[in-house]
Amino acid sequence: MPAKIKITFLGTSDSVPSASRNHPAMLLTYNGENILFDCGEGTQRQIRKAKLNPCKITRILITHWHADHILGLPGLLKTLALSGYKKTLYIYGPKGTKLLIKNLLKVFAVREEYPIKIEEVNGKFFETSDFYLAAEKMTHTVDCNAYSFVKKGNLRIDKKKLQKLKIPSGPHLQRLKQGKNISYKGKKYFSKLLTYSEEEKKISFVLDTSFNNKISPFVRNSDIFICESSFSHELKDKAKEKYHMTAKKVAEIANKSKVKKLFLMHISQRYSGKLKKILTEAKKIFKNSFLANDLDVINL
Repeated sequence: MPAKIKITFLGTSDSVPSASRNHPAMLLTYNGENILFDCGEGTQRQIRKAKLNPCKITRILITHWHADHILGLPGLLKTLALSGYKKTLYIYGPKGTKLLIKNLLKVFAVREEYPIKIEEVNGKFFETSDFYLAAEKMTHTVDCNAYSFVKKGNLRIDKKKLQKLKIPSGPHLQRLKQGKNISYKGKKYFSKLLTYSEEEKKISFVLDTSFNNKISPFVRNSDIFICESSFSHELKDKAKEKYHMTAKKVAEIANKSKVKKLFLMHISQRYSGKLKKILTEAKKIFKNSFLANDLDVINL
């Protein structure tokens, strides 16, 4: 069976946490990769509540350097050191990230007891044979990135059929992955009967930005579109002033971009008792809209 993609919402609040919503952080798990998107204050405790192991984190992607998105980072880096983390930790972010990480390590006296590699990214910045990561610059009060995780579509070999036909593993199977027929023990086998297509999967993360024309093409055809929704439409002027978006505008983007599901987060604390208002506003335009809550899990 192909590896599944799992997304755990560790924090879904805006700049001020509440009793039920922590500062922003999301963990995407796929085939040995554990990719943390933002690391707000309290993220470590959320990781523990979700019964996850912080030492399995492989990459950290920072959207921008506002406190509610990064204040959990010093503590997490220290915990990894105390826990014997020995892998290279990759940290990616927008312009200025290298200097800010350097200053953060200095201010919090965090010693580099394991390798940390920092990259300032835009466009496609990491790729394997199976997936890639991409960044796009957003419009906020500081440099800010949106990110996409894309699991590539592949031709997969049906191992159950191979077992039934008693065809062993080996180099000869590479031809099947290329869509070519094979011969084994004098008998011809057709690729189309022994393989199946695995569709591309795309997850997009857009946090803390005003509306801009880069969002729609960047998130187009996403299976999961996770987006900030700081305000309701009645406060659209305030959203523009603060470089954020409304639920209505986010839903319009989702509809235009042909995404499959929209998850709203980074919702202002003013809606703590009125979250249904935000969701209803989005659903009127894009019916597959959902509220992301702390410790919610999505599997693809």
